[in-house]
Amino acid sequence: MTDTNPRPATFVSGRHFLQTPGPTNLPDRVLRAMDNNAINHRGPEFGRLGLAVIGKLRQVFRTAGIIGIFPSSGTGAWEAAMVNTLTTGDRILLTRTGQFAHLWEELAGRHGLEVQTLETDWRRGANPEEIGAALAADRDHLIKAVCVVHSETSTSCMTDVESVRAAIDRARHPALLMVDAISSLACADYRHDQWGVDVTIAGSQKGLMVPPGLAFTAISEKALAAAACNKTHRGYWDWAPLVTSNKTGYFPYTPAVNLFYALNAALDMLLEEGLDNVFARHDRYAEATRRAARAWGLELQCQDPRACAPGVTAIRTPEGHSADRLRTIILEKFNMSLGNGLGRIEDRVFRIGHMGDLGVLQLTGTLSGVEMGLRAAGIPHRSGGVQAAMDFLAGNA
Repeated sequence: MTDTNPRPATFVSGRHFLQTPGPTNLPDRVLRAMDNNAINHRGPEFGRLGLAVIGKLRQVFRTAGIIGIFPSSGTGAWEAAMVNTLTTGDRILLTRTGQFAHLWEELAGRHGLEVQTLETDWRRGANPEEIGAALAADRDHLIKAVCVVHSETSTSCMTDVESVRAAIDRARHPALLMVDAISSLACADYRHDQWGVDVTIAGSQKGLMVPPGLAFTAISEKALAAAACNKTHRGYWDWAPLVTSNKTGYFPYTPAVNLFYALNAALDMLLEEGLDNVFARHDRYAEATRRAARAWGLELQCQDPRACAPGVTAIRTPEGHSADRLRTIILEKFNMSLGNGLGRIEDRVFRIGHMGDLGVLQLTGTLSGVEMGLRAAGIPHRSGGVQAAMDFLAGNA
């Protein structure tokens, strides 16, 4: 009998290009590490694994302090930071550099915190001078924390965290410094201790090359002291048991055992490559991507050349052309996923993720897919973006 209503083929040959800025591609070594049976999370084998992972994470965060690990997304680590150090009615200072800064602002509001917001045009990082001026004006020290996003994933703009700390110090202000490093950790140089950060949060699904499901917090002694004095009720998110976890490798809840296997393997890969080499690789791929965009005649969302993120590039489509339609065409025709625009730049930008486990040929393949997609979508552009990227990469291998 002839099928009068044939179903579309569901199989697509070739490897899917996952070029979102998280979740990122998983290395085979990480996938193989997860492919193990579970173990007793109270037994000696897991204790050794937990301690090994915490020790390696300290090298990536560049801290000698406490590392918290929660089975959650990065949002959980942000909530933990707030409920451990702040209480209803406390004021925080936050620079709205993009959609993720805005989401942390909303989360703070749901916890009854007062948010003093410094606005931006979403095309640059936070301004340390503005932060310093706001703190200097706060003579009664009502601001309890300064919150910034290191790499704003929605806009591909970076904030200079070291300069933010310097601004806080110049103002002689006691506020905690809290940093979202979710899309910068293991993509860009990050120095929790040296930069005087009190709370750094991160997630597993970006530069760390692990599936979503783990959140990390690096905590200073000052932040731990604030948590010890804070009377806000917390249970699951309480930092206090993490101090014990850092000594034993065990956790007060059932940990995501197989994700620990994956994380241990991924950390080994990062440390074997060498963190400085990892950062240089990300910088090289980001510059190649920006050169492609400029050759196409397209505008970068980030307008400050000093603030371009190494792990993601947000590119604006010309006025009147839908970035979401472009992404849909690229997915359907070329089997590649790109990041979408978020918040106020929804449908205005598409985002190319070039973080984590990525090689030169994967990047040039990604840029080829974008250039073919621009043509297929009828978006005005110049050809030669891929060639510009290849010329740069060939001379900077």
